Amino acid sequence: QVQLAESGGGLVQAGGSLSLSCAASGRTDPTYYMGWIRQAPGKERELVGTTAWSDGNTYYADFVKGRFTIFRDRTKNTVYLQMSSLKPEDTAVYYCATQTRKRPYRGSEYDADEYDYYGQGTQVTVSN
Repeated sequence: QVQLAESGGGLVQAGGSLSLSCAASGRTDPTYYMGWIRQAPGKERELVGTTAWSDGNTYYADFVKGRFTIFRDRTKNTVYLQMSSLKPEDTAVYYCATQTRKRPYRGSEYDADEYDYYGQGTQVTVSN
């Protein structure tokens, strides 16, 4: 079992910045990817971005490219999401997630439903 504890989030004005962090504990080895997923009211959850735990390579959804940055600290088993130039449409509950089982097919890390553990979520609200 893996436990994910998110922190950060809150209310910010459009154009502002916010940072989230997520600390993993428990059986974290192996970890293949740690990602951030969000879900807005009435919408399906969507992958914001993810990072490969081994080498730190990152992938971002088009709607956050250039605005959000994901990085990880392996010594702390923690992944971070730095958000800037926030827009009202970024308002959502943000979850961190980890993939601990290797998939037999490529590309699973891009699917918000293909993670093995999810955090409890933290609310991000961007006001006009």
